Amino acid sequence: MIRTVVVDDSELVRAGLRMIVDSGTDTTVVAEASAGGDAVAVVRDMPGEVDVVLMDIDMPGMNGIDATRKIVEMENAPKVLIVTTFAVETYVYDAIMAGASGFLLKDTPPESLLAAIVSTHAGTAVVSSQMTRRLLASQTPRATPSASAARSAKLDSLTERERDVLTLIGRGMNNAEIAAELVIAEVTVKTHVGHILRKLEVRDRIRCVVFAYEAGVMAGEE
Repeated sequence: MIRTVVVDDSELVRAGLRMIVDSGTDTTVVAEASAGGDAVAVVRDMPGEVDVVLMDIDMPGMNGIDATRKIVEMENAPKVLIVTTFAVETYVYDAIMAGASGFLLKDTPPESLLAAIVSTHAGTAVVSSQMTRRLLASQTPRATPSASAARSAKLDSLTERERDVLTLIGRGMNNAEIAAELVIAEVTVKTHVGHILRKLEVRDRIRCVVFAYEAGVMAGEE
């Protein structure tokens, strides 16, 4: 079972999310929190016992972005999936840069939320390809020379095929779509993705997307 913590300042929202998560065959809620600081404390007090955190952004005290940053820095950190009301590009970008593995709106259908939790746990980015391209293209800061050199060195370590896969990840494609685009087996795509994560030293696919944009791989992409 994917052990989930629900974080939202609304008791009604928490109850609704708990009902949905507990209805899944692969998911269960192990704790709740009503504020960012409480979420950090809950995860810290349950080392290795939380797989995914459903995190709101706008909460009293510590907000969800700051809480996400603290949680992902922990040893054996769970994945964080942002679940909020408004698709504000700055919030999404800040959450991703803080370490969140995905972003969903609260009006997401229950079956899509459950699928997103499973995907997040598996390391798959949970942000629409359109939103990913728009927010990263508009929000990605200019890299320092040293950071650019480090990214270039990592890019150079990729094979030509891995570079192709990285570009398609940057477009928001999943493994099946990449396999169809490159006319290769889906299991081969999965192997390439694993190599890319290791070589780029990133924890999941959404960090691959950020890397691709910041390194200029996606230059010219619409």
